[in-house]
Amino acid sequence: MVNAVKVFKKTAPNGKVTAYLTRRDFVDHIDHTSPVDGVIVVDNDYLRGRRVYARVAVTFRHGREEDEVMGLSFSKELVLVNTQVAPNAGEEKQSDVQDRLIKKLGANAYAFSVALPQNAPSSVVLDSGDDFSTQPLGVIYDFQLYVADREEERPHRRNSVNFSVRKVQFAPGEPNNRQPQTLVSKSFTLSPGKLNLEASLARGLYFHGQQIEVKLMIHNGSKKTVKSMKAQVVQHVEVTMNNSHFSRVISSLESREGCPITPGTNLNKTFSLTPLASSNQKRFGIALDGQVKDQDANLASSTMVAAGKNVNDALGIIVSYSLRVKLNCGAIGGELTADLPFKLMHPDPLTTKPALRKMQSSDNLEFEDFSRLRRGQSVSED
Repeated sequence: MVNAVKVFKKTAPNGKVTAYLTRRDFVDHIDHTSPVDGVIVVDNDYLRGRRVYARVAVTFRHGREEDEVMGLSFSKELVLVNTQVAPNAGEEKQSDVQDRLIKKLGANAYAFSVALPQNAPSSVVLDSGDDFSTQPLGVIYDFQLYVADREEERPHRRNSVNFSVRKVQFAPGEPNNRQPQTLVSKSFTLSPGKLNLEASLARGLYFHGQQIEVKLMIHNGSKKTVKSMKAQVVQHVEVTMNNSHFSRVISSLESREGCPITPGTNLNKTFSLTPLASSNQKRFGIALDGQVKDQDANLASSTMVAAGKNVNDALGIIVSYSLRVKLNCGAIGGELTADLPFKLMHPDPLTTKPALRKMQSSDNLEFEDFSRLRRGQSVSED
């Protein structure tokens, strides 16, 4: 059986510069970030003493472009990396795929590897709630290879290659098996006793598309009656660019089964919810990991940081999730609310696939034109 290794290809408008990417996601492993690497092909006669530079820029957009009037701007662009990648002295450590590409493409091929700063924000896109916004909201990365005399020189479109890349996070290889649980109580004015609610999840980490089950144990020691129950998955978003916070209910289920829960009685109940991006389309503020119009866009993954660091110190857009349970005791009695925080992420492809062996000479290179950004699982380790 012959294995094919996928390589992404794109050529500059003038046809003089061609780039091949072996991976197109900066993968954040919490303690380090995997680089984006590949091979650039450019004729030395075209260079004529010039250099090829790699530039990675991140754009923070927290408002619609259509609302920018009288000099008001809702976006900020930062250049995180700007470095020379060709010609190089050949000292760059090369992967097996890069070695194969250089042998196949000839002497004008140069290997490159570009890494991001460890504190660079993860890619997150916010749904604008309509189809009229020309620019996506959120954290957008642009990877550019261009020919210039100096790195400060402004790139020209005709001799540059642009890629839409992402910085993504995957679930840790050894997740924390802590079981989230909470116990909350509510007392009532001029009424003896308390209403007790114990809620628990099976685990603290779920993958996108998985069903989330919450178990409830209700003991009504008060004189009030519980009329209904509701379970919600809530997405919490913090936009650090303008220091704003908001939450969105992305999945909800209300039930009256077992109700009313009269004074002195107990009830055990299980709710099952599956949060999906497809059920939250065109809702302003929903955080996604892909463009709003992509059919395979997922809800944004939970933001994770290294041990000893505070997640509130992260940059860009911070995303977290919680499962919220509400017991309704009527207009006078009010509600009893419990929140259970959990992580929602993608599994690491390296932990779901067998270990990659070293490429054999029989392996083929499959070239694919870089047309759009694939969502969901990263192809960086394929």
